[in-house]
Amino acid sequence: MLRRPAVKGGSGLVLLWRTMLAAALLCGIGLLPWLSHTDPALTVLKARSAESDPTPEALAAVREELGLAAGPMHLLARWCEGLLHGDAGHSWTSGEAVMPSVTQALGVSLLLMAAALAVAVATAGAVCARTLGRGSRRGRTGRAPRGSTAAVLATLPEFLTATVLAQVVGIQLGWLPALGWYGPPWMVLPALALGLPTGAILGRLLDDLLPAAFAEPWALAATARGLPHRSIARQALRRCVPGLLPNFGLFVVGLTGGSVTVEQIFDIPGIGRLTLQAAIAQDLPVLQAGTLALVLLAATAGALTRLAARLLLGPALRDRALHTLHRPATPTPRTRLPWIYAAALLTIIAVGLLRDPLAVHPAARLQAPTWARPFGTDALGRDVLARIGHGAVTTLAPALAVTAAALVAGVLLGLLPRLSGPLVDTVNAIPPVLAGLLVTGFAGSGPFTPPLAVAAVAWSPLATHTSALMSQERATTHLAATRALGAGPWYLLRHELLPAILPDVVRHALLRIPGIALALATLSFLGLGAQPPSPEWGLLLAENQPYAERAPWAVLAPAAVLALLGVLAVTAAGAAWRPRLQRRTPRPLPTPATADPLPHPPRTRELLIVAQGESC
Repeated sequence: MLRRPAVKGGSGLVLLWRTMLAAALLCGIGLLPWLSHTDPALTVLKARSAESDPTPEALAAVREELGLAAGPMHLLARWCEGLLHGDAGHSWTSGEAVMPSVTQALGVSLLLMAAALAVAVATAGAVCARTLGRGSRRGRTGRAPRGSTAAVLATLPEFLTATVLAQVVGIQLGWLPALGWYGPPWMVLPALALGLPTGAILGRLLDDLLPAAFAEPWALAATARGLPHRSIARQALRRCVPGLLPNFGLFVVGLTGGSVTVEQIFDIPGIGRLTLQAAIAQDLPVLQAGTLALVLLAATAGALTRLAARLLLGPALRDRALHTLHRPATPTPRTRLPWIYAAALLTIIAVGLLRDPLAVHPAARLQAPTWARPFGTDALGRDVLARIGHGAVTTLAPALAVTAAALVAGVLLGLLPRLSGPLVDTVNAIPPVLAGLLVTGFAGSGPFTPPLAVAAVAWSPLATHTSALMSQERATTHLAATRALGAGPWYLLRHELLPAILPDVVRHALLRIPGIALALATLSFLGLGAQPPSPEWGLLLAENQPYAERAPWAVLAPAAVLALLGVLAVTAAGAAWRPRLQRRTPRPLPTPATADPLPHPPRTRELLIVAQGESC
């Protein structure tokens, strides 16, 4: 668990494990029409022509044409046999060859992904710019004060951002084209919609790591010697980036295959939209080929990011021993912001609970906010504040439960990178909507379907973050010295690795609570869970999205509450979790009384400080 065993053929076992996971995923997709208890011939006939009469003769002709009578395993074997010759078959609905359409859609999504990553990197740089400047100039050991802008950006749903950009910038102002895919100008608005939330999350994760890097001995020594501030900041970035590269790889795949809503809004013929349409129409050849392309992309991105992290890790990057075990007792300044945000959120929910969320007032349709209805009304004249208050239970409880389950699973699997690495790559290649369809096929539709579907994919970023931080911790000279003094694997895990890893992973999990709430509501809106008139917050966004231009308050109110939830989660984590770890004192090692309980004797610590100052 803690050491990298030099097992001969270990890479071969990992490759075999990855192949088995991809085969299991493709088999599950191949069984999807039969698992969903629907007639594939009927679905394909409706997808070809909605006006077709599903007579027994027409259905029999479709079954004969597609070979459905032979069963799913025969179809899967025939598809795999053709794939070996470069032929992914023909679409069941259009009759066109699958490979050219999947290749073209993947190319479009990769271009969009590249532009979105450029926006994400710029956004992440803006988020952590203040910490870089303060840390490199002053050598601070505490955390730099941070605003809540990044938390707000991270909690904005992509489809809401895309809708606002398309309507305001594209249609009303006419600055950029809003629909289609005909050149670079059509790429700007979708890239902004995808890149801003991703960059905010990456920036927050990096901003959590930078203060610790500036508090390490090499940074303090470099500051004392008067080295250039830019050089110290550059080395601090190099020190922190390896812990973010695996999550960066996850974002690459997520932006390529998971941008279904953005591709739908901007009418972009990408792989996410193609895969969703194939899943709804049960067009198995297209669905399997698109999923296989995403799995291969996930494996490639994961391998490249792991290689880059390994190249960046080195002896000059860090020795977190003195920072982790002998951190100065300077707790983070107390702040009342979490209490203010919590009071505001609870007040909104309490006032909404006193109102009727189902009362319909046709004469007050899409009414602007007034003193009687502070958040206005929706398209049916229902009070938006009342629906937000009553939707808190159905939104927050499942989101918190899924987040807790994802956190536990992510940490446990992250401690086993050889097992979880290929599994993360495979799971991350599945768009959330497709995961919802697969879970529905196995478990059926109901109120527990969205939590199961979201929990099935929500743990992967946390597992990747855990394994990346653990790799950095294991690269320290402090851990090697502690092991040499007699510490066993479980001692290192309990007293060294987990205390150093958990704070960042917990903050990462809290930052994803609003996104998990949105994912749950999106699946419910698609008919896989709770149905209208349920007042779930994400469902409110989806219902009022068509009226965003005429009645923006109906969309902005639930979006603002979600943003408030995200800001509350992030500020509470930073104020409550970090000081407790800063006051942590090291425990003595279970060694004989003659052994020195310190992981580094005084002379060794002095030599480490000098060596790290010279390497910087």
